[in-house]
Parts: sequence; structure tokens; C-alpha cells
Amino acid sequence: MIREIRGTILGIETDSLIVDVAGWGVLVSVPSSDTFSLGSTVSLKTYLSLKQDGVDLYGFTTEAERAFFELLLSVSGVGPKTALSILRRGPQESLQEAISARDIMYLTRVIGLSKKVAEKLCVELSEKIPGNGETRGDTDGEVFDTLVALGYTEREARTALAGIPKDIVEKDARLKAALSAK
Repeated sequence: MIREIRGTILGIETDSLIVDVAGWGVLVSVPSSDTFSLGSTVSLKTYLSLKQDGVDLYGFTTEAERAFFELLLSVSGVGPKTALSILRRGPQESLQEAISARDIMYLTRVIGLSKKVAEKLCVELSEKIPGNGETRGDTDGEVFDTLVALGYTEREARTALAGIPKDIVEKDARLKAALSAK
């Protein structure tokens, strides 16, 4: 099992990297390739997926991110591609808070998961994810609705919400931060 790789980034593709590891160009799927730059050295925590039709390597910048990815894989019907897609939809902390608080509205409306997947995540993971019981579901739900009313598409509104710094908690401040991100 490959649990970590280090090397130089040879190429950046949509949501994946090509990393030079001892002369091998290794393709690693990542939640977001936006933070990486060509030619830089990278160290990734990895998850190796073996399937009938091939081998896939998934990379994460932190151990916590990989652990959450592996926790998502424990949900029946969620494979590596689905788990990575879930990680791409919103900040990990927000996802964990919403799951631990069983906030279906936040997961479906703001993050964009189907109701079936959101319910399944909450049922199977809410006890496994430590949480403080608080969620920004109501605040982010209102900010999301306001952005859509202002002409944002649902995808643009989700992206704007995902880009808001974690330390901004008031609704008006979150809305202002989301509007300035566009």
C-alpha cells in the first residue's frame, strides 16, 4: 500500500497532478489542484485504490484530509471517486460539522449532495465524526439563497461559500466575503 509520496510536480491536470517520484511520472487525483504549482516539490498522503480495470492513487495534503476520505469510503455505496467528489464540494470542516449535526438541508442545498447521499452520510457517519453540534447550515443557507437571488448559479454560490474563510461566522460578513470572491 502506498501511503505517502514526495516528488516534483511535472504536470497539473484538472483535479490531478503528475508527480515525479524517482523517475516515475505518477498520476495522483487530488481534491483540488488549484493550490499546487508546476515544478514545486510536494509531499502527499495517499490512498491506493485497486480495481479490476486499474489502479488509482488519491493524494491529500494532510493526514486529516486522508482520514476523512477513508471515513467517507466506509459508507456503503461510496467509492473513491464519489468520496473525492464530496471533498471537492465544500470545506472539510463544514462537511464534518454538517454530518455530525445531521444537517441534511446544508448538505443538500449548500454542498449540493443528493438527499439520498446526504441522509446516508448522516446515518452512517454522524456517530463517527466528533462534532460540537454546531453548524453554519442556517447562516450559509441564507447566504446561499441570497447569492442565488442576486443571480449566481447554484454552482457559483457553492463555490463562493466554499471560499469564505473559516473564521468569518456572522451572516452579513459571510455574504460580503462571498460577494467579494467573485
